[in-house]
Formats: sequence, structure tokens, C-alpha cells
Amino acid sequence: MSERIGFISTRFAGTDGVSLESAKWAEVLWQDKHLSFWYAGVLDRGRDVSMCVPEAYFGHPENEWINRRIWGQTRRSRRVTRRIRDLAEYLKGTLYDFVDQFDISILIIQNALTIPMHLPLGVALAEFLAETEMQAIAHHHDFYWERSRFQVNNVPDFLDMAFPPRDVNLQHVVINQAAREELALRKGISSMLVPNVFNFHEPLDYKDDYGADIRDEMGLGPDDRMILQPTRIVPRKGIEHSITLVQRLKDPRCKLVISHAAGDEGSDYLEQIIELARMEGVDLILFGDRVGDRRHINGEGKKIYVLHDLYPHADLVMYPSIYEGFGNALLEAFYFKVPIIVNRYPVWVRDIEPKGFQVPVMEGFVNKRIVENARRLLEDRLYRQQIVDYNYEQGKRYYSYPILRYCLQTLLNNIKYGI
Repeated sequence: MSERIGFISTRFAGTDGVSLESAKWAEVLWQDKHLSFWYAGVLDRGRDVSMCVPEAYFGHPENEWINRRIWGQTRRSRRVTRRIRDLAEYLKGTLYDFVDQFDISILIIQNALTIPMHLPLGVALAEFLAETEMQAIAHHHDFYWERSRFQVNNVPDFLDMAFPPRDVNLQHVVINQAAREELALRKGISSMLVPNVFNFHEPLDYKDDYGADIRDEMGLGPDDRMILQPTRIVPRKGIEHSITLVQRLKDPRCKLVISHAAGDEGSDYLEQIIELARMEGVDLILFGDRVGDRRHINGEGKKIYVLHDLYPHADLVMYPSIYEGFGNALLEAFYFKVPIIVNRYPVWVRDIEPKGFQVPVMEGFVNKRIVENARRLLEDRLYRQQIVDYNYEQGKRYYSYPILRYCLQTLLNNIKYGI
């Protein structure tokens, strides 16, 4: 029997992990004839299957007003409490409207009960589930205890209540083993581990006419080598290691391309990266203003590309992150058959590395071995092809859609049979 499933988050738009993975979940659910509907504060889904509630967006002025008064301080005023409850009550009403309008039978809550970027929405969801006893699945991408900015706060009561709630009708999904153990330890909640996935069974050729000129737009010559770091410019992404690698290659043809902008964490790190690249003599290309969530022509008449336009033109991917909840760039590199160098961040060490991928790994710094591996991947075509073909097959085995489909069928069967 097909279900009418409502996806809920603060935002379903762009190239963030929550938006990308939720679209994959919906695609796999559609293969089993389940219908998906969408609720968020910012949406790029079809209007006929979605409800946009601006107040549900984490960047809405009311939520930002609340955030400024609850994080980094230990005392909460009565006025702040009232504003949290008022916004939560309003949002709860819109959740009732969403479920009624689309006749929703199951909710899939994407990170809105996990990281409290929108505290009132989490409270609204916890109360809605308690009041309706509706069956739901909470897909957790990154918990608040994994982020330093949420450690000092004046809302421990709300965090305990809603992030995530202990609800008998709510199943929990995490994306790595450490999160599974922490959730059990901190909340006494069991969960299913469902890794991020990519559709390895349907290889696509993104090297089409639209993206054919992307190297020219970057200013790369025909002999230049594109070293791609497909991340935002924030400290935990370790961009300084990529600069070090390119400098130590001693090859003027190697150019470092960063695909994303700095985001919402300030410009200090960006300025430091630009200065470091200048001092090291590394050609740094910041391409974030030309990469969006969809292909189009901007107001200046310039092409806006999507991230997948970059991979087919990359010679090597750098992924020196200090921390990742999972690591979508890994799967993207495997999928597009681009060799990748990885820093041994915790989730890689515990969840991914044991799968046997052939990837040169850093131990927190660039050494001679990493430089030699990078040089061989750039210069030895046969070796490179063997590596990327092997990693593609491993990705198909461990991180493809059939894995996700099995997990989703299990979750829905738990609901169907009352397990």
C-alpha cells in the first residue's frame, strides 16, 4: 500500500546535505509508489506538493531574534520564553494544516529535531507528535552536542524535550555509528544507521554542452590541472592543507579551485586562506559565486553552474576536512570517477575506511607520501583509472540506492506491522 509522506525541515533548497539526501529518499520512496510532500520555510519543490511557511526557516527574523538570546548565555528572560512558545504554537498549527491539506500518513523529519537552528520548530514538532500520535521518522544529520556553538545555552529544558524527543511513535535514523552510540547514551534512544547514498547504478554523463566551458570560465588553460576542493570555506574544511599540497607539488599547472562560498561563519578564515595562498605562491580560484543549486544565467549574464558540473573537469579532489557528519564529497568523487585525497576525520576512520576504498589518507597534515600519491594520481593515467574504477564499484556495493531502499522498507514495515 502506498503512503502519503510529508517531509519536514527548515529548508529544502540548494546543495546542503539535508536537501540533497531528502531528495534521494523521496526518489527511492517513489520507486515503491509512495508520494512525497514538503513543508519548510524555504522550498524549491513543486508548489502543488509543498507548503512554504516562511516562519519555519531558520533565517526568519523572529527565529534569529530568539537565537541571539539563547545561545552563548545561561539566563533566559521570561520574554524569550514567551516568544519561543508563541512561535512554536503558530508553527504547530501550520503542521496540522500541512497534514490535513495533503492527507499525510507518515512524517519524515529532516534534521529539525536534531540540530536546534530553529528551536521553536523542534518544539512544535515534538508537541504535534505527542498530540496526534502520528507515525514519524526523524532523520538526524548532526546533533547539537556535536557543535560547539550550542554548548552554552539557556534552553536545556527545550533541548531535552525536543532534540530529539522520546516519542513511542518516532523512529530515529542516524548517518554514522558514533551518532548512533551518542544518541543511545545521551537519550536512551535506539536508532537505525542509514548512510548517505548516491545512485551508482545509474551513471550519468554530466560533461555536457552546458558545462563544457567551465574550465575557461575559471581561467584554466588546456594543460592546467584542476585540484578541486568541493566544500564551503570554513575552518573545519582544512583548506590550508590543500594549499600546502599544491605548493609542494611544485607544478605551476596545478590550480586549487574552491567550489563554495564562505557561508554564514564570517570572513576571517576566507581572508586567511587568500593570504596563505598568496604567500605560498598557489593559484587559488574561488568559484563559489558561480556555483548554485540550479543551472541558470545570473543578472550579470554569467552562467551559474551546479556542483556536478565541476567534477568531470577535475583532475584531483581534496577533502582534508577535520570533521564531517558523513562526507557527501567522497561519494561524489567516487561517482564521477575522480581520485580523492582524504584527511582521516572520525567518520571516515570508523564507518567508511573499513569498506576498503583505495584512497590516499592524511593524518592531519600533508607529508611526502601524500605529495607522491597526488603526483602519481595526476600523472599515471592507468593507475588513476584502476583506482577510480575500483572505488566506483565499492561505492555501488556499500552506498547506492538499493541500500537506502532496504532501510526505508524496513522503517515503513515497522510502522505497518507495529514493530
